Amino acid sequence: MTPNLEVMSTILQNIPAEAEVTRIEYEGPRIALYTKRPEFLFLNSQIISDLVNTIKKRVVIRTDKFIRKTEAETKEMIMNILPKESEVTNIFFDDTLGELILEVKKPGPLNLRSGTSLIDLACKTGWKVKIRRTPPIASSSLQSIYHALKTAQESRERFFKETGERIFRSRLSSDVEVSLSTLGAFREVGRSALLIETKESKILLDCGINPGAKNPWDAYPRLDWANIYLDDLDCVIISHAHLDHSGFLPTLYKYGYDGPVYCTEPTLPLMTLLQMDYVKVASREGSKRLYDIRDVREVIRHCITLPYGLVTDISPDVKLVLNNAGHILGSSMVHLHIGEGAHNVVYSGDFKFGRTRLLESAVRDYPRVETLIIESTYGAKEDIMPARREVESSFVNTINETLSKKGKVLIPVPAVGRAQEIMLVIDEYMKQGKLIEAPVFIEGMISEATAIHVTCLEYLARDLRKKIFETDLNPFFTEYFTNIEHTNREEALQEGAAIIMATSGMLEGGPVLEYFGRLAPIEKNKILFVSYQIHGTLGRRILDGAKQVSIIGDNGKIKIVDINCQTVRVEGFSGHSDYNQIIKFVSKLRPKLQRVIVNHGERRKTENVANMINKIFKISAIQPSIQEAIKLY
Repeated sequence: MTPNLEVMSTILQNIPAEAEVTRIEYEGPRIALYTKRPEFLFLNSQIISDLVNTIKKRVVIRTDKFIRKTEAETKEMIMNILPKESEVTNIFFDDTLGELILEVKKPGPLNLRSGTSLIDLACKTGWKVKIRRTPPIASSSLQSIYHALKTAQESRERFFKETGERIFRSRLSSDVEVSLSTLGAFREVGRSALLIETKESKILLDCGINPGAKNPWDAYPRLDWANIYLDDLDCVIISHAHLDHSGFLPTLYKYGYDGPVYCTEPTLPLMTLLQMDYVKVASREGSKRLYDIRDVREVIRHCITLPYGLVTDISPDVKLVLNNAGHILGSSMVHLHIGEGAHNVVYSGDFKFGRTRLLESAVRDYPRVETLIIESTYGAKEDIMPARREVESSFVNTINETLSKKGKVLIPVPAVGRAQEIMLVIDEYMKQGKLIEAPVFIEGMISEATAIHVTCLEYLARDLRKKIFETDLNPFFTEYFTNIEHTNREEALQEGAAIIMATSGMLEGGPVLEYFGRLAPIEKNKILFVSYQIHGTLGRRILDGAKQVSIIGDNGKIKIVDINCQTVRVEGFSGHSDYNQIIKFVSKLRPKLQRVIVNHGERRKTENVANMINKIFKISAIQPSIQEAIKLY
């Protein structure tokens, strides 16, 4: 590929010799300037600002390797400068980027001694410093990320360079054509995957699995139908961590994909947690695995995380912006700006157009959107959620009904999203005395996912972020909650009232099955569903009235379970928009859309949303099936 020499020439002309820039490198979607005098560029930031405005590319300052202190010297220097009350728990050095991550219990405002700032620290040590709050419990996914990055320095340097060369090469054609291929989650929920193609680019949006499917043709994205080679893909963009959007991603690396994955910073550890758990559960249950741990590590090494709102080049003719989707921590609405303003696509992913205890509402402000691809999980006219106060009251009352009889309430939840929302509700109502006080047992993976939430406070709802940051009161880790692992599940199952939260949310494998097998036959207990149940899953069959089901026991043998306990669904905690919120979101977009494509919903729901958008807004709205190609521009 021919690099864009004009960009490099402009950089050289605009950087003064005093900066002592030793080399200029492509670094994925960024251009990195390596300097022996970082203080000069930090103190004269206008130089970089002017350069960015001129070349219209992201530029980062990196320190030349020759001025970096050793890890031992840097650690000693940091410990002497940071106040002891910050409580440093870990320092991770990323050799590839010349950055270090400083995990501290009280990030603070960090009052560094002797008036030292983080910029000063970077100049003194040669390492750019990032501050991260220490997770309340050890996070295996964060440690896996550190390990994967640390052991792949050379390959990551090569990956960044090759990715940058592909992004910043000169365009082959000035013509703009845009098409969409539907590979998963059209007229269904699960295995989200869409392919956006231009004359210059091939971009895959999401790469998930369908947990309720019974055969491979329905379980995984139809990449075979798209007839593309993995080498042809410019990148993969993951909207959020749930496996129906990210669960097939490591398989791409297993079979040779070597390109970048873009997502938000919280999505990487949450996605890693869920993908590694998938491998562990499949191994434990003896089922066939799509991929192994090594393939998950390849995802980590190729992942480029982005903050919300940052415009980023991802190919010669496409820019990407990720915006808050309000669904789970780090979930994104994907905005693709194609050509020089020729066409704009917004892919909603899973979104919540309304504030929750956990997250702010999905972003609706876009300068331009011609094509909107929108989910319709709750797209039927009757899918209107009750007021949040009613939802919480119903939730508390149905739990109290069971606890008062000394029964147990089993809440199957996805580890990420609904689990944390439910924990916030339980904590508040128990503190108020409105929810009968009883042990609340939280299965291990939920606790780790929750710990990741605490390390990414800037992505949480303002009120919650302020509460944790300013008061240091963490509603996720109070005296009401007890973290349990598989080795001490008997504690949760012993006689007496209790609430148990465990994965998976649809009863498709995971620790929840052991609790379900033990609790469902007993009349005084209750199974309480608070999240969406995909067709074909065990959870959906139980909600539809099944009184006897079979599950795989811990010994790998089939176990028949009689369902004698109550099964209840409380609507309203969903991280998806209901029908009214979907329509309201479309109404708020300006200027007027040219086209809406409805996906991620059962057939009648996609049909209803498409028909109503067409009728109300007089906009072309379609609800294609899987394996359709649509010309967008």
